[in-house]
Amino acid sequence: MTDVKSTAPAKPENVDTPRGLAFAVSAYFLWGFLPLYLKALDHIPPVEVVAHRIVWSVPVAGVVLIAIRRTGALRAALREPKMLVMAFVTAALISVNWSIYVWAIASGRTLDAALGYYINPLFSIALGAVLLGERLSRAQGVAIVLAAAAVAVLTLDAGVVPWAAVGLTVTWGFYAFFKKSLPIGPNQGFLLEVLILLLPALGYIAWLAADGRGHFLTGPALDTWLLLGCGLVTAIPLMLYANGAKGLRLGTIAMLQYLAPTMIFLVAVFVFREPFGAARAITFPMIWAALAIYSISMLRQMRARR
Repeated sequence: MTDVKSTAPAKPENVDTPRGLAFAVSAYFLWGFLPLYLKALDHIPPVEVVAHRIVWSVPVAGVVLIAIRRTGALRAALREPKMLVMAFVTAALISVNWSIYVWAIASGRTLDAALGYYINPLFSIALGAVLLGERLSRAQGVAIVLAAAAVAVLTLDAGVVPWAAVGLTVTWGFYAFFKKSLPIGPNQGFLLEVLILLLPALGYIAWLAADGRGHFLTGPALDTWLLLGCGLVTAIPLMLYANGAKGLRLGTIAMLQYLAPTMIFLVAVFVFREPFGAARAITFPMIWAALAIYSISMLRQMRARR
């Protein structure tokens, strides 16, 4: 049996490269503008949109994998039961994450989506401390407390937990956590995940069509083209990011990850005109302060190690 780990690419040198920076920045910009695309689909149920994201991502990811000649690891992974179990877990998490995100954009909660992705790095630190026993620095502890306090402010103001933000944070945080257990390249891992989700997605689309509630090929031509394009807007940024991360230092990636939620925030406020009340005027500066504390602490730790 082929050794899955042996097919993984060699560990790259820990330096920033122009190619890696170009790929990563492109990915974050595409993610930042994704709400504009999804807003055009806000009249279609989120689960149907996610089903099309899955279905049309398969040919895009497949073509890319064939073009770069990295199909060997995928074939090997399909013969590894433990690998498949972990891939089922990550596939389930990413599908839930996509569903929450699409729903948030369609229901006018884009600011909550931005908040969720701002909080995510801090949630990942807390996750490492709880599940892996990683020690938190004082600055990291302060950053996590600030983020939790920000969520509490929103909860007290609205009288309900901002479930969209919390859901995006938790699902993406656990997705990234379990994704580390897949010893294959990120491109192969993404294709494996959407292949696992393909049959349920096709079944759901077929059921909608049979029930007369589907939007693909039955409504305006624009809807059909937008649903077809879901594969491109889903797969391309993920693959750009996966390849960009190989050519960047961890600290650079950590700084760039704030680009997408910042763009989502700007789109929500200035394009979608979502209300930015007093609670959010308090919450977002708290989150930004927490991220600044976390980032400065992380950069100091990296310098100390060098």
